[in-house]
Amino acid sequence: MIHVSFRIAAVAAVLMAVPGAASAQQAGPSAMTFFVTSAGTGKGADLGGLAGADQHCQRLAQAAGAGSRTWHAYLSTQAADGQPAVNARDRIGKGPWQNAKGEVIARTVEELHGTNALNKQTALTETGATVNGRGDQPNTHDILTGSQPDGTAFPAGQDMTCGNWTRSGAEGAAMLGHHDRMGLDEQPPAKSWNSSHASRGGCSQDALKSTGGAGLLYCFAAN
Repeated sequence: MIHVSFRIAAVAAVLMAVPGAASAQQAGPSAMTFFVTSAGTGKGADLGGLAGADQHCQRLAQAAGAGSRTWHAYLSTQAADGQPAVNARDRIGKGPWQNAKGEVIARTVEELHGTNALNKQTALTETGATVNGRGDQPNTHDILTGSQPDGTAFPAGQDMTCGNWTRSGAEGAAMLGHHDRMGLDEQPPAKSWNSSHASRGGCSQDALKSTGGAGLLYCFAAN
């Protein structure tokens, strides 16, 4: 029995030392703390502000069986009308975060904005489905973030948040990320999950579709 126990402990120690061996945790709705929305609101980048975006995340999580957590959209807003900017990185809790299959995408805020495990295979919807990426029809890899690579808001001035998520017309623009980490070239922005390029042609649903989007969001459990 002593030899068996020793062997089990040794195997466990080896598994813990292997990179990625502990990347999968408990799976299922109750354990999920991250997802990409399976659908947008249908109004382009007019999400009803941060509150409306959070409600969208909460509704989808509730329908998937994960409504006991407090869900926030990964979105920044810019300083305007006397209101300070809000950083996406400050809205999502401390981590760790895992998808519907129990795969950990990041353990901390710093890891999320550094070397994370977010890609097409892990950036799943609330139901555990993959999201179309580059090469799929239709391509919907553009995710609304309004954020800089470090998860902070853009300075006031040039609109990068579609009027702080209230516009759905031809005016304004929103910064987008690529959930599949793929783009037109091999440059870092093309592979950025949260700050790849701005929308073109405005903030409408059609404008978002034109560059490969559908008004999707990243949702994180903040508690």
